[in-house]
Amino acid sequence: MERFNKKEKPGLSDKIEIADIWIARGYPAATVLRIVGVHEATYYYRKQRKSDIPIVRQYKGGRPIQGYSCTVDGKRVSDEQIKEYLLELITGEENAYGYRKLTLCLQRQHHLVINKKKVYRLCKELGILSPQRKIRLTYPRRLANNRQITHSNQLWEIDVKYGYIAGENRFFYMMCLIDIYDRMVIDYHIGVTCEARHAVELVQRGLWKRQQFETAMKPVVRTDNGPQFISHAFEKACAEFSLEHERIPPKTPNKNAHIESFHAILERECLQRHEFMNYQEAYRVVVDFVLFYNHRRIHGSLYDLSPVEFRKQLSVGTIKPLEVRV
Repeated sequence: MERFNKKEKPGLSDKIEIADIWIARGYPAATVLRIVGVHEATYYYRKQRKSDIPIVRQYKGGRPIQGYSCTVDGKRVSDEQIKEYLLELITGEENAYGYRKLTLCLQRQHHLVINKKKVYRLCKELGILSPQRKIRLTYPRRLANNRQITHSNQLWEIDVKYGYIAGENRFFYMMCLIDIYDRMVIDYHIGVTCEARHAVELVQRGLWKRQQFETAMKPVVRTDNGPQFISHAFEKACAEFSLEHERIPPKTPNKNAHIESFHAILERECLQRHEFMNYQEAYRVVVDFVLFYNHRRIHGSLYDLSPVEFRKQLSVGTIKPLEVRV
């Protein structure tokens, strides 16, 4: 460094020249370049351009594949023999095992000193690796809480009701979505099947009808523990719709009292009064009853008004708002 003025800072070419001198004396290149302040990529790039000789970097790490494993008593077993062991295992009772359990079988049955990484490689070469299981998302279960409801679209309840078709000797399903404040059946599904996708579509239609997609505070959806409501499809839809889904504890239908009450009314005032001969007749009668329930049926807890009339008079302020505790 004596050749440079103390006030002058060496340029890149000077630093590379200094590095060449010390590397030629046997010092490690990485250490010298770090001291003089030159990046390794810059140094080798400059050297390559200067000499026009391509730099070939050799991979020096990694242990070569031995081609065999040993038993506990030191006997060598070739990889080809181990592959035969693996093929015998997957054609027997162990056909459902993955590479980890196959490793245990090799260790226990053939007394091999072998790890799961090598078994994985051999299984991959044979093409017998089991397909990776998809990780399914889990959703936390929220139990129904005691709530104080002061207006519509705060708490909705969903449940499933069965009806019987005598002429066809089979049942049909009715899934209803009810607002526990104004007691209106917001929407429903009637069909010979009732699956999780129907519950998702029901909630989606309810949000459209009540114009809740654009609101910040969306309703809480309360259900029991039926297969439609504990499914991943329904939980995923609630997450996408930004809805809070809570489930009542087992054997506590009182936590879902409002939808249970409506289904009791449906059973007493509609289903028990008709003997359906086909599905079309059952569908028409039930739809007519829901229209009657929403628009004309007197409800004792709504100032003797129907749900539609209650919502109308509440909006103009002619009746006092209610307070519902659940």
